[in-house]
Amino acid sequence: MVMAAARVIIRIHSTNYLLETCTNLKLLSIKREWTHHLQMHHCDYIYHRVQFRLAQNEENGGAESPDGTQEGREACWWIPWSAMGCFGSPSSKQSDLNSEDTRSQKRRSDAISKQLQKDKQLYRATHRLLLLGAGESGKSTIVKQMRILHVDGFSEQEKKQKIDDIKKNIRDAILTITGAMSTLNPPIPLEKKENEARVEYIQDYASGPDFNYPPEFYEHTEELWKDKGVLATYERSNEYQLIDCAKYFLDRVSIIKQPNYTPNEQDILRCRVLTSGIFETRFQVDKVNFHMFDVGGQRDERRKWIQCFNDVTAIIFVTACSSYNMVLREDPTQNRLRESLELFKSIWNNRWLRTISVILFLNKQDLLAEKIKAGKSKLSDYFAEFNKYQTPSDAIVESGDDPEVIRAKYFIRDEFLRISTASGDGKHYCYPHFTCAVDTENIKRVFNDCRDIIQRMHLRQYELL
Repeated sequence: MVMAAARVIIRIHSTNYLLETCTNLKLLSIKREWTHHLQMHHCDYIYHRVQFRLAQNEENGGAESPDGTQEGREACWWIPWSAMGCFGSPSSKQSDLNSEDTRSQKRRSDAISKQLQKDKQLYRATHRLLLLGAGESGKSTIVKQMRILHVDGFSEQEKKQKIDDIKKNIRDAILTITGAMSTLNPPIPLEKKENEARVEYIQDYASGPDFNYPPEFYEHTEELWKDKGVLATYERSNEYQLIDCAKYFLDRVSIIKQPNYTPNEQDILRCRVLTSGIFETRFQVDKVNFHMFDVGGQRDERRKWIQCFNDVTAIIFVTACSSYNMVLREDPTQNRLRESLELFKSIWNNRWLRTISVILFLNKQDLLAEKIKAGKSKLSDYFAEFNKYQTPSDAIVESGDDPEVIRAKYFIRDEFLRISTASGDGKHYCYPHFTCAVDTENIKRVFNDCRDIIQRMHLRQYELL
């Protein structure tokens, strides 16, 4: 055969794309035969990966292949084994059928076909969930909860491996707070004069890249965390960039500094590590397979998101409701919650996602409640429209709930729903849920509520509903 040098295996995403490929490659002579083959066999999978030297297309200046390569360069595409015959002559086909090699080849091809059919069924039975949202919204914490709830949690070895990250969170927290004392307007002095030497130690020695966390580091950190000046600086953390877990870990220094310390699940959930790239977590719930994709949320990470858009069952968009009085790390002029709203709008209106529904996780409800109750940062100072907002009739209010907290959380919800309803076309929907990603019971309840929604999306995806 002409294509005997072809290498093995993948799949194409659609019949139409393969036929379009034929046109772009100027392989019009085989387009008719492939069309017939694909219509007869409903072939969605490709059995052989073939190397093409792409023809230069003068009309469009070079079309992209599925892997992003341009025409005029070598690229790898998938071709059905049974369609390979279109490259040979009728006489060669007849002679090949009589050879033992061809019969052996056919048996292998049939075995591959059978396995690919099983893989196809498994692929179509899998729910693929894409986690999107701005940086530090809680996406990775949601993934950790899925491991705790639906996999085997974290092994002792994995817990031990998190110790360095937790210690780094403590160092970053105390470095940031003590560094902000002199930069705030007005500056905040230390309560105790003797703590000045401790601040100097933290700023001069603990900031080094090879810092190894000696006992005196924990001693200085514990004493500084008791200083009223340091605590006052922490209370103004919305004016500078501080990780959410700062207070949690600074309160636990006496435990974490012990030589036999092993992180518990809450420590792992709270631990902040910057997500860069794309991470997949697989789990099963009631014999249903889920693949959850976590991607970095910072602006420079978002260009990678498009790699995950194909065959997505649903998008879980995570927003940090408590960020209404904070600015982005990468852009100090942009309010974090407004950035999240704008990001949600761009995803909702993205032409590649017009049929994908969005499950909205209104996250960090615990921190939102703390800020609203404290009254130091009013939501209306950052969103003037909150002044005229009234708690909606569909609000669920439980005994003991603070009315102002309820009004704030539903205001944020309705800001997102206003975007989804303004451009809604009936092809996708937004399903909001109030979440606290570090609360395992809350995430368990919310995800159980979402499973029916995800199942309906999955059936609609394959036109079974």
